[in-house]
Amino acid sequence: MKTSYDFSKSVPTPYVRKAKRQITIRLDSEAVDYFKSLSKQSGIPYQNLINLYLRDCANAKKRLKMAWAS
Repeated sequence: MKTSYDFSKSVPTPYVRKAKRQITIRLDSEAVDYFKSLSKQSGIPYQNLINLYLRDCANAKKRLKMAWAS
């Protein structure tokens, strides 16, 4: 093994997907249970399903309809 390597002419690999950012988020138990049940049916990890759903909402520019109770 060399003591040092020259990476000045290196290029990024086109095969690496865009990195995901790790965050902490608090979700209702019902929401997590829903995605976990979908996960069992589809074989896709529930975190990926949540990410896919949120990405679909963002791409469609969906807006949440909220009504505050008085």
